Amino acid sequence: MKISKLRISLNEKKLVDIEFEISSSLALVGQSGSGKSLTLKALLGMLPSGMTLELEHTSEYELKVGKSLSFVPQNPFTALSPLTKIKDQFFVDERKVKKLFSQVGLDEDLLQRFSPELSGGQLQRVIIAMALESQPKLLLLDEPTTAIDPDTRVLILDLLKKLQKEFGFKILFVTHDMNSAQSLCEDICVIKEGIVIEKGNMYDILTNPKEKYTKTLIDASFANREFRK
Repeated sequence: MKISKLRISLNEKKLVDIEFEISSSLALVGQSGSGKSLTLKALLGMLPSGMTLELEHTSEYELKVGKSLSFVPQNPFTALSPLTKIKDQFFVDERKVKKLFSQVGLDEDLLQRFSPELSGGQLQRVIIAMALESQPKLLLLDEPTTAIDPDTRVLILDLLKKLQKEFGFKILFVTHDMNSAQSLCEDICVIKEGIVIEKGNMYDILTNPKEKYTKTLIDASFANREFRK
């Protein structure tokens, strides 16, 4: 799947002007204000009023939420209704929901509970199960490990890798955290002030970054410079 043009403008000023390709899993990495969140909103059809989008892509499916696209938000604590049982927030029948719960490692008894009764890790697994309802071709991840503790973060990233093998979807992971990006994705695209400044294989970029901005992101995310291939 290739995005040959994704251009976001406001009053004729270009805010984002990038291109990228997702062969399996791609991390779109940058600091706050770099344009990565706008890119995600553009793909979700959620750009703020007044912004315009020019989008050209090559893929075997339509880029539409609920069909080929699914989304896992940053904060699982605000993504669900606290007044509705978990089971009633799915759109597929209960048999399919129980299967999804099994696939994300949740006990089906949680279906009878309300979201405030669940931990952050459990809630994020519920959100992932919901994202898989439509059997997406592309899963968009908006820093889904930011609001959970480090141990749970590792479990969620490992779960996503397992589910990708099982379901066969591609991943676009939007994050500022090089550590999490390296754990999940094969490729990386570094964005700064709305443009791509460096991209390629994850291991190659982490071990031999060309741009100072990329080095700054790496240094902020890792205690040392040892990476796993």
